[in-house]
Parts: sequence; C-alpha cells; structure tokens
Amino acid sequence: MPLKEKTIGKLYWTIGEVAEQLGVNTSLLRYWEKEFGMLRPKRTNKGDRLYTQEDINTVRSIHELLKDRGFTIQGAKEHLRGAGKKVEATTEIRERLLRIRAELLDLRSALDAEEAPYATYHS
Repeated sequence: MPLKEKTIGKLYWTIGEVAEQLGVNTSLLRYWEKEFGMLRPKRTNKGDRLYTQEDINTVRSIHELLKDRGFTIQGAKEHLRGAGKKVEATTEIRERLLRIRAELLDLRSALDAEEAPYATYHS
C-alpha cells in the first residue's frame, strides 16, 4: 500500500502519522529504524520521532521492497546500498559532464573570438 500524501508543505510527521499512512504498526517502523541505518528520523527533546519527507521516502522504499516485492531484510539492505551507490555515481558523472561542458563553451568562445576579426574583414 503506497504512502498517502498528507499535508502539502508539512515538514515533519510523527511516527503514528507515518504508520497510519502506510498501514503498519509503529513498532514495525521502530524495528526498521534499527535494521536500516539510513532511516534516522529526528527526535524531539522528549525523544519522539519526527519524520522528514526524506525519511518518509526511505520508509516508502523499505516498505515497497519488503512488503510489495518480497525482499528479505538483508536483500533490501543490499538493494538500498546499491541504489545509494548508483546515485553517487550518477552525481559524479553529472558533475564531470558539467565541467566538460564548461570547458567546451570556453573553447567555443575562444574560437569565436579568433574568427570575429576574420569574419568582419572578409564580409
């Protein structure tokens, strides 16, 4: 069951709200928090959990892998770790491509600057 979208613009959700939206017990969310290191909701001074949208996205991924796709806990951990590596690799590739693009634009500008006097002279 997918997580229902609640209030647009809301920054934090309680563990009860997240559990209700997913249709699971709060104890299951606490268990997942122990099992999956990437799930670390913020805590109030009283120790209550406050889930951000990023936390909810992580919970949604865990829920899908375990409940919908039938992964084991270990399999879901490995899958999520692999997804994180893919994101890092994609980010690194994107940054590299942006640097190459900037260099190419600089070269193009330099070539245009060299050709400008020639184009004016022969036009």
